[in-house]
Order: sequence, then C-alpha cells, then structure tokens
Amino acid sequence: MKRAASPFVPHLMVFQRNYIAVPRDLAAVTQIDHAAECAPQEVGLERGAIDAIWSAVEGFYRTATHPAITIMLRRQGRVVISRAIGHARGNEPGAAGRQWVPATPQTPICLFSASKAITALLVHKLVEMGRLSLDDRVAQHIPEYAQRGKDRTTVRQLLSHRAGIPTVPIKDLDYRVIYDWDAVIAMLCAAKPFEATGEKQAYHAITGGFILGELVRRVGRIGLQDALRQWIAEPLGCRYMTYGLAPQHRAVAAPNVFTGPRPPWMIDLVARRVLGAGFRDVVRISNEEAFLTQPVPAGNIFATADEAGRVFQMLLDGGVFRGNRIFQLDTVEEIVRPVGKRQFDGMLVIPVRFSAGMMLGDSPVGLFGPRSRESYGHIGFLNVVCWADPARELSVAILNNGKSLAPSSLTRLARVINTICKVCPPTR
Repeated sequence: MKRAASPFVPHLMVFQRNYIAVPRDLAAVTQIDHAAECAPQEVGLERGAIDAIWSAVEGFYRTATHPAITIMLRRQGRVVISRAIGHARGNEPGAAGRQWVPATPQTPICLFSASKAITALLVHKLVEMGRLSLDDRVAQHIPEYAQRGKDRTTVRQLLSHRAGIPTVPIKDLDYRVIYDWDAVIAMLCAAKPFEATGEKQAYHAITGGFILGELVRRVGRIGLQDALRQWIAEPLGCRYMTYGLAPQHRAVAAPNVFTGPRPPWMIDLVARRVLGAGFRDVVRISNEEAFLTQPVPAGNIFATADEAGRVFQMLLDGGVFRGNRIFQLDTVEEIVRPVGKRQFDGMLVIPVRFSAGMMLGDSPVGLFGPRSRESYGHIGFLNVVCWADPARELSVAILNNGKSLAPSSLTRLARVINTICKVCPPTR
C-alpha cells in the first residue's frame, strides 16, 4: 500500500514539520503477539495493569516522534507484553509516497548505547573463563594502553566509566575513524586521560567500548561478532542480535529517524561531546552502510525487543534462560554490583550510578523509575531503555527508532516507565 492511498485519518501533528503521521485509531497500527502474552493475573498483576501500560505507550506514540515502538515486558519470567505500534518504514518525515511497512514485535532496532551492557557481558565472560580479572590493569593485556599515565587503569574502571577517556582530544576528528579498528585503538592508547586515578566518573559514550572490544579480541582470541554470537546470541536463541545488521535483515529493520524540533545549540554541543557528532548527524550516521557493517562495541547492536529483553531476563534469573546456564551466578552478581558511590557524571551532567557495565536504578527515583535502586540496565540514545528490576521481578525492553529532543517525547517515555513501576508492585 502506498502512503497516498492510506485510509488513516492523520493526527493534527502531521501538519507540523518533522513529525510523523499518527492515525486517530491506533489499533490500525498496533501489532500484538497474543500467543506470547499471558494473563496479568497469572503473574500477580491487576486486570487493568496492562491496559494502563499500553495506554502510556500509546501516549508516547501520539507525540508523533517515533515511527516505530516495540516493547517486551516479562514478569516472573512470563511474557506479559509483546507488542509494536507504528511502522518500521514509510511513515518517517518526508517519506510521502513510500510503502508502509508495519512494525511488529519482531522488528530489529538499533540499541545504541544499550549495546554497552551486552558488550560488557563479553568481558565478564572472559573473567568467568579465568582469562582476566576485573582488577587487572588494561595494560597487562594491551601494553600500548599504558601511555600517558593510563598504566594504572583497571578493567573495572573502564567498564564503569572511570578510565578518564570519555572523548578523544583531537580537534575536527573525522567520525569515520570508528570504522578503522586499528586506527581507533592506536588513537585511544595514545590519548591522555583527563584523570588517571579512576575516582572521577565521566560517561564513555564511544571510546570505552573499543578498548573493551580489543580486550575480547586479544584475551579471548576471538572476533567480537563471533563472541557475541557464541556467548550470548545463540544461547539466548536470538536471530538478529549482532553488531550492525546483516544485509538480508535490513529490509525488516526500522531505520533511525530524526524527528521533532531542531536541537538547541547547547544540546548539540553536548551531543558532540558525548557522541562525537551533532545530534542529527548521529542519526544519519546510524543508517550508513559502514555503521551497519562494522562493529561499534558501544553503540551498534541490533536486536528485537524480545531479544534485548532475554538478556535482562537471563540476568534476573541468575544467568539462566529457559533452563540453560549462560553465566554463573557469581558472574551475574559481579555484573550488577555498584562501583563506587553515586557521582555527578562529568559528561552526562546528571547523577548516575554504574556497575561494571550497567547503569543502575536509584531511589526515590532513578533512570528506571521510582524506587528502583535494585534495577540495572542501560539507556540508548535517550529513548531506548532496557532493564531488569529484581524487586518487581521485571525485565523490560522498550525500543524505538525516532530520535527526538521534543519535550513531549521525553516526558511521555518517563510516563511509560513510571506506569510500569506503578502497576507492577514489588513482590518482596
């Protein structure tokens, strides 16, 4: 069906610049995996809990900033929500006349920085194998990393954003260097840390992932893509979970789309500090052939909401998924153990708690909702959110392909997270 022939009655927002068309009847663009979803009462939830969560998701979609939204929510290990709303392709701004491709619960979407949590698991697998320790100095395994005072930096500090290399101090750096693995490793090894004691936290948006990936390559003697496949994706039964996306899967994926208002110069400046490129540039780059082909350990894993959710359900279950042990229990405990005290992050400019690889929840409110201090997970490019909440026996993955700084988008996403926490009370 062509867009011109669409029977949808568009929401008024479509007439504003850089927003998607939103039909008045959202059922027309909703896909529910009824076979997967259990009744909420079977996992201790009230009958209206799922309706409340889905209403919040619909409110998020009505901001007209996300062509596709997918969500997987498990409670006590059972699937409670497996749904999608919107279109993987055809409803992005400026796409008039293109074919509508509905989003489904099986639509792969880029996790962006939520990829960091999964890359961290590969390093923890090396620890479990006895190949390295989190308290090893990185330079023990990558000798050239010892340059300019980085000889004392540990693997744990690198995983918890305390390695002192959140950015590369090179003016007018060409972002395409991220596709030359050897060049970017040499550049990071030669970089001078802004702080070398490991005491100060500053989010490593891109840089840390490459050094972690190099540890996997050298210590594990395995390619990063193969490590992800053998140690996580295949044991979890994932079809799409890879760095980048295979050519045969790209037609069903949801490309990333910049929507909403133009970013203020201050926000764009922060994006350049954190991501190495302007906000809109990052969106464009994420759809390029090179980004879809080369591993970017901190930012380009693609997966479905179900696949991302399986990772966190496995951790929630102590390293086991569907009866198969993927990580040892003591490894999982190390993965989620806080590193240091809460700090005002030098790059994110907000207080954030980290473990060796995960963002952590907080109380009275944190990244994963109110009273979420036991929670752990990761956020990707503002609005991809994946986490586990042991107190509520929840694992959640909310994926979307609209990249927007529209205030309505951010507040509506927060409402989704808060609603999940509200209607899914702690079980202990």
